[in-house]
Amino acid sequence: MIENWPDLDEDKKLLIEQVRAFAQAEIAPKAAELDHTGRFPLEIVAKLGEMGLLGMMVPEKYGGSGMDAVSYAMCMEAVSEACASTGVIMSVNNSLVCYPISKYAPEALKARVLPELASGKKIGCFALSEPGHGSDPAGLKCAAKKVPGGYSVRGTKNWITSGKEAGYCVLFATLDPQQRHKSIICLLVDTKSKGFQVAKLEDKLGIKASSTAQLFFDDVFVPDENLIAPAGEAFKVAMNTLDGGRIGIASQALGISNCAFKASVKFANEREQFGAPIARLQAIQFFLADMATRLQGARLLTWFAAKKKDTGGGYAKEAAMAKLAASEASNWITDKAIQVHGGYGYTKEYVPERCFRDARITEIYEGTSEIQRIVIANQVLKEFQDHSA
Repeated sequence: MIENWPDLDEDKKLLIEQVRAFAQAEIAPKAAELDHTGRFPLEIVAKLGEMGLLGMMVPEKYGGSGMDAVSYAMCMEAVSEACASTGVIMSVNNSLVCYPISKYAPEALKARVLPELASGKKIGCFALSEPGHGSDPAGLKCAAKKVPGGYSVRGTKNWITSGKEAGYCVLFATLDPQQRHKSIICLLVDTKSKGFQVAKLEDKLGIKASSTAQLFFDDVFVPDENLIAPAGEAFKVAMNTLDGGRIGIASQALGISNCAFKASVKFANEREQFGAPIARLQAIQFFLADMATRLQGARLLTWFAAKKKDTGGGYAKEAAMAKLAASEASNWITDKAIQVHGGYGYTKEYVPERCFRDARITEIYEGTSEIQRIVIANQVLKEFQDHSA
């Protein structure tokens, strides 16, 4: 259990107990309905805002909770265990929206928008990926043209979590596609702006209560005061933001895994075959042992990455390791959870079926497993060269 980890102080133990109790009482009972209908959990998101869970790392002076990344990772796991769709809404608002604004935006912009985002009065989305540029974020085509008083934006963004419901959009666009990463800027777009359009909603395998949208920008005007980062800096902002986002998605994967694992332990103790609970069968015990080990190993990697972030140093490798390990563990654990449940696991009456579908995306968004391996390998090789010099 999370709260048995010896490094946790009493404040963190109390926090996770409160968040888990809320998640299990008010989110988990709605998870199947949300998955079935694809309904955005507006009432749950509002409650998350009231509890301070939508701006966990935002300083208190901007209306946030002022907590650390470890606390965020723990709470993300607890919420995602109850409902993975709710978890990713929470993750995007914290990691991909509040974080870059809080760290890089001008003071006036922080003071104006962070209180809304941290409280849940508005939520945000993060628009980097494009139809032809997912794993190549330097090759953006969405264009920003400098005009008097601001920028005019034209282009398309794909795979945007919370794109339908967002009040603000952290947008990355290019001043000159030929200059690739050097010409990218980061803007905060008010989604009520003229020319902004939610063009399409994806019909997905899982995470169904979280919208995934295609966004159109048709000469959308963004004022100068909404510039988060200029050319020469914005690409680094995007990459640093994704590092933190990977800790959030790793935590989401942990929550999905824990949901499937706990369901498997319960089922194994209750389901009887050959005159005894199937938990007595060695094959089932081996499944449970491997599930528990992979889950805990991924959790420790995730917490290590979060602690590394809290120290203020570089954590790109650790975040990539956490995301890679947690997402692949989640896909393995949810697969084995279905196997433990047998035919029941293949039905929507039992949670492993939903967990199995929800887990799949964790190996794809915020950097595929292949991209994580590239990040890790580059860091390992750089460290070797530095030590060999």
